[in-house]
This record gives sequence, structure tokens and C-alpha cells, in this order.
Amino acid sequence: MAENSIQFAISIPQFAADGTFDPARFRAYLRRAEELGFHSGWTGEQVLGSMPHLGPVETLSYAAACTERLRLGCAVFVTPLHSPLHLAKSISSLDQLSRGRVEVGVGTGGGFRMFSAFGVDGQHFVARFTEGLELMRAMWTQDRVDFDGHFWQARGAAMEPKPFQKPHPPVWFGGSHPNALRRAVRLAGGFMGAGSTTTADFVEQARVVREALAEQGRDPATFRVAKRVYLGVDDDPGRARQRTGDALNDLYGYFGLKGIERVGVAGRPGDVASELAQIAAAGADLILLNPLFDEAEQMERLVAGVIPQLA
Repeated sequence: MAENSIQFAISIPQFAADGTFDPARFRAYLRRAEELGFHSGWTGEQVLGSMPHLGPVETLSYAAACTERLRLGCAVFVTPLHSPLHLAKSISSLDQLSRGRVEVGVGTGGGFRMFSAFGVDGQHFVARFTEGLELMRAMWTQDRVDFDGHFWQARGAAMEPKPFQKPHPPVWFGGSHPNALRRAVRLAGGFMGAGSTTTADFVEQARVVREALAEQGRDPATFRVAKRVYLGVDDDPGRARQRTGDALNDLYGYFGLKGIERVGVAGRPGDVASELAQIAAAGADLILLNPLFDEAEQMERLVAGVIPQLA
């Protein structure tokens, strides 16, 4: 892969209908991603939904065993739906197993989530999010934890082993509301724009992030900005748009989202490169490329025909 000031990540395949997972194909995809020089491979989290979506921790654990250098992340864990202790333990274990290659994306999930199915009060999901992250960080960095929160309490709690990375793996926030973006600047190491938002949405979000960095007196060099991009490359632009749009509707249709196909970036290599250039110009230093069909072939096309145009 050509050297760029922007780093590129690739999505890790997670869709596998009952009985169709192909271990050899999965291993080959990840090893090729590593050979091609991608910075990282990322999963998502979708516990409830009609798509056959493999769990992120399990998928990342398998990916860790298939690779040696590729960093591995989830964008994002909807942490209010998790026990922070269980999630902290899973992430710490994964970081040890991968020898320090984990990236942690977290998000509130938004008010539309079916919190009741997880035994969670959806009225306080933001407070639950921030408190849970505070507890996770405490478990990752302190020998004994005394924690007196609204949702969780602990006395002399210990968790070993700590993450391989010190003090803990990089933490990214997802989100789109200006309050979420400012929260990211205050509490996280980076912001990852959602794949379900358009390039224009991301441009505005990046502007809010820059304002928040200035308001909080934070050095922009200490904060990373990224964007997941759902995309499809084809010499037939109409076919690319159709296939990408169909895949997005399959992915998000369960949630009743309308017009979701507009977030996809699809077309000839030059068309896709042009849109990615806008994302980079807005301030992204990491772009997560997320093909929605023919993933191995699309990865090759992106490296051969799209990424070089951004050098």
C-alpha cells in the first residue's frame, strides 16, 4: 500500500448465516489485509437485528490468532448494554492475547435502542455510559478499586491481568450529536464518525470536534479523528450504487431507517477516491473502508485503484 499521511483501516467480515462461516476464507482475508499494510481491522456490534452478525469480541479473538501486526478494533461497543466489568475483562484479555493490538470504540447507542431487552433503564443511558467507562478504566489501571457510582459500586475490587497496552488500549467514541462530540474530546482519545452518516454529516461533525478541542484547550495532536465509510467500487457506477444501497437496507432495515442508502459511497475508483478525499480534508487521519459485498475483491480494488489517488 502506498504511504499516505492518512491511515487506512478495513472492515472485518462479520456476516455469516447459520453454517456458512468459512474459516479458511476468513483467515486468508485477514492475512491479505495485513500484507497490504492496513493499519487496523474493525468489527461492529449488533446483538439484536435480522442480519447474521457475529459478535465483535469473538470475531476479534479469531482475528488476533490469524494476524501478527494488524491492530484490531470494534466501532462501537454500545457500552450501556454491557456490564462494564465483563466488558473490561474481555477487552483486557483480548489485548493480552493480541499482544497489545486492541482499539476500543464505545458509544451510547442512542435513545432508540431496545434497552429494556437488556434489563437497562433507557432513561439514563448517557450517565450509564460515562460511569461505566470510568469503572472500566479504573479496573484497567488500578490494583484495587473503590468505586461509589450511581449504577455500580465496588470495594477493593481487583482485575488481572491488566491490558497489555499501558495504561489501557486507545479509546474512541462514536456518536453524532454535538454533545457526544464534545464528550469525546473531553473523555476519549479519538472520534470515529459512523458509517450510517454521510460525508456532509462528517464534515460538520469534524468542525464541532475542532471547536471543542479549542474550547477545552486540548492539543489536536493528542486526539484522532476517523470515519467508517460503507462503499462499493465498480466500473459500472449504477451497479455499484445498487449493490451498496441494497446491502445498506439489509443491514439497517430492521431498525426502520429510511433513505439509508444515501450514506454509501459507490462508483468507479475515481468517484470513491473523490469522496474519501473530502473526508480526509475534513480532518480524518484514519479512514475505515467498509465494503458491503465481495469483500476480498473490493479490498484489492481499493488498494490498487482508490488509495493511490489519495497519496
